Amino acid sequence: MITTILVIIIALLLIATYVLFLKDKSILNREKDAKQVAAKIVKEAERKAEDIKREAILEVKEEFLQKKNELEDEIKKERDKFITVENRLIQKEENLDKKEANLELLTFENKKKEEALAKKDEEVDKLYQEQSAVLETISKLSKDDAKKLLLDNMEREIKFEASKMIKETEELAQKTALKKSREIIATAIQKCAVDNVVEVTTSVVSLPGDDMKGRIIGREGRNIRAFETMTGIDLIIDDTPEAVVLSGFDPIRRELARITLSKLVSDGRIHPTRIEELYNQAKKDLEVTIMELGEKTAIEADVQNLSPEIIYLLGRLNYRTSYGQNVMQHSIEVAHLASLMAQELGVNVRLARRAGLLHDLGKSFDFEKEGTHALLGAEFAKKHGENDEVVHAILAHHEEVKPQTIEAILVAAADAISASRPGARRESIEAYVKRLENLETLATSFTGVEKAFAIQSGREIRVMVKPDIINDKLTPKLARDIVKKIENELEYPGTIKVTVIRETRVQEVAS
Repeated sequence: MITTILVIIIALLLIATYVLFLKDKSILNREKDAKQVAAKIVKEAERKAEDIKREAILEVKEEFLQKKNELEDEIKKERDKFITVENRLIQKEENLDKKEANLELLTFENKKKEEALAKKDEEVDKLYQEQSAVLETISKLSKDDAKKLLLDNMEREIKFEASKMIKETEELAQKTALKKSREIIATAIQKCAVDNVVEVTTSVVSLPGDDMKGRIIGREGRNIRAFETMTGIDLIIDDTPEAVVLSGFDPIRRELARITLSKLVSDGRIHPTRIEELYNQAKKDLEVTIMELGEKTAIEADVQNLSPEIIYLLGRLNYRTSYGQNVMQHSIEVAHLASLMAQELGVNVRLARRAGLLHDLGKSFDFEKEGTHALLGAEFAKKHGENDEVVHAILAHHEEVKPQTIEAILVAAADAISASRPGARRESIEAYVKRLENLETLATSFTGVEKAFAIQSGREIRVMVKPDIINDKLTPKLARDIVKKIENELEYPGTIKVTVIRETRVQEVAS
């Protein structure tokens, strides 16, 4: 048993020893193989490194040769360019030498020609002097006298021809145009009937009783002071029974004050806070009223598609006057007149009506901005969508620019008709007298005018001339010159007719 165990142990030891031997041998073989593989890898890496080195050297050499060739080509090109430029400069230098030689030749020839011309000038001057002396001897007139005589004769002939042409042109125009224009204007005026509203600087507010005056004044006048401060309108309380007067030059502010006071009287509560409250309410109500008036005006004039801003300004015109004439009513009248005349002439009726209605649009705010109402109105209309023809008619109705269309001329004519018809406008006595004096002074400033009389409220001026200075041929020219001077120097509503009268009187006394 023990022997068997020992045999088994020995056998196991032998087996273990053999296994260990085999393992050591495998390790040695693997190490040997690894070393061989490593040596082989190193050798292969050295070979590849040598190949890479050799290839890199070849690439560098090739790149160097390529750069060298490129540089040589570029140097060759630059050398060729330089040679070309040098050849051009040589050619230009040769050309300049040729031109210089030609210039010297031309200078020499010009000098000869100048000398020849100078000799000819001397000969001409000598001949001219000889001829002048001969002419002075024949005519027995000096050079200056002959020139003056010639100019005087020419001036007389030109004046005569000009007067004759003016007279013939006016006669021809009058034969064809005067009658027709009068018929058109008369027809338009007959068909157009617009009420003339006269505005003043005061408004009257009725009261339910005289005791209301004390409440309007308030304790120590606080209510009336608050009212006048808020509205900017004077409140006049006098002995007029059951009424007070509002006074102010601004019609819109005066209307605001009237509405506010009417509301205060109806409400019965009058104190500074209530005044301010009702004033703000009246302002809103007036804005609505102005828009309604503008829409009503557009409907009455039969003009569509107006912007809200333009409609608002049309409503404001109801509170603006010009020489006592209500501008809104005046605009409606001009629209009707312009459209009627356009219809008679067969031109654009809608354009004439639209431009006539908007021609005084600038008067709604001309006191707020610098510039004429025509210029302001034209700018505003263009800004809010009106076409160029309407804008031009607005701008041209007071000749801010020269009228270029028939419609623009018709609007200007309708404006003059509406402004100048009897009762349309009112002027102060001082301005009226001053205008007549200026008119007569202007007419008498012309040579040959003896007297001048302004008649028909300044719508016509009759000029009496001296018959020995102004003949029948010159009277049309004098009338035209007076008209031009009136147009250039005077401001006047409507039109002014100039009548020149030439009269010869001979008196003898029998004894």
